Amino acid sequence: MLRKGKSNCITDISGVSVGHVTLHHQIDKETTVCTGVTAILPHNRNVFRDKVHAGSAILNGYGKTTGLIQVNELGLIESPIMLTNTFSVGYVWQGTMEYMLKTTEEIGDTASSINIVVGECNDSYLNSARYPAISPVHAIEAIQTASTSPVEEGAIGAGKGMVCFGYKGGVGTASRIVEDQNEQYHIGCLIVSNYGKREDAQFASWPTIELDTPDGSIMMIIATDAPLYDRQLNRIAKRCAAGLGRTGSHLDNGSGDIAIAFSTAHTYHQNKQSMKASLTYLRDEHPIMNQLFQAVTEIIEEAVVRSLKTAVTTVGRKGRIIERAPLV
Repeated sequence: MLRKGKSNCITDISGVSVGHVTLHHQIDKETTVCTGVTAILPHNRNVFRDKVHAGSAILNGYGKTTGLIQVNELGLIESPIMLTNTFSVGYVWQGTMEYMLKTTEEIGDTASSINIVVGECNDSYLNSARYPAISPVHAIEAIQTASTSPVEEGAIGAGKGMVCFGYKGGVGTASRIVEDQNEQYHIGCLIVSNYGKREDAQFASWPTIELDTPDGSIMMIIATDAPLYDRQLNRIAKRCAAGLGRTGSHLDNGSGDIAIAFSTAHTYHQNKQSMKASLTYLRDEHPIMNQLFQAVTEIIEEAVVRSLKTAVTTVGRKGRIIERAPLV
């Protein structure tokens, strides 16, 4: 196993910050709000003006993300990365757009457009998805309260209503350090876990239980300070499948298993007028690349387990109860 980062967290990558907004309250006997929003900011500057190199991988495409077409076309992320529930993608997109328009006057004027990235998991077993709980203001709040402190995990933010391996899932994070000679880099992840049956878990032996939950999904956000560009970040994102496999995921038919990876090593300045840009990046054949691939596998596996360990027993709609996993 590679060495863990200082806080074993995505915010071990300098400048990366995370904010949560969590909603949990009962409306009536049938209806309970049990959901939230999570924002990941690549750095503390305006992300539209200082874009980061990025890539993504769709391991199974039963998901409702926005913005990944342009990310994969241009290899850049220019907005906070937002996570929420399936039915709230539009509201979170709208709130993120409002925030970016307010803070970046050139969008829609001298710069014609912006690409907002929102990912989701289906929390409708615990959350009354048809009840319109999340609004654009919650996306703005998640962005504005983002912090570089160690991330709160478990049943919080976008993970509030998630179910993983029949127990309470949610937000998990982890990080690793890779090094060679005098070079040292960090790589971390934040995941929202919402998949799997108890009998599938590879890290525990649990009794089978029948829950009428969707096939499931997971959002995986990878951050690194290693100098990588979009093609290499696509390769990093693909390695999330190895970590998922270690936990027991089969990438089921109705599962949205989506990874987004970005590097903070370089930024791409929106307003530069020069014809050319230069970029220093790691060579693919250097041994440190294999360390990065190993690190992705390790942090995805660990983040899933941590999402279960840190979650709490949660009561959702129709009085449904999902217990915390018996992990220590």
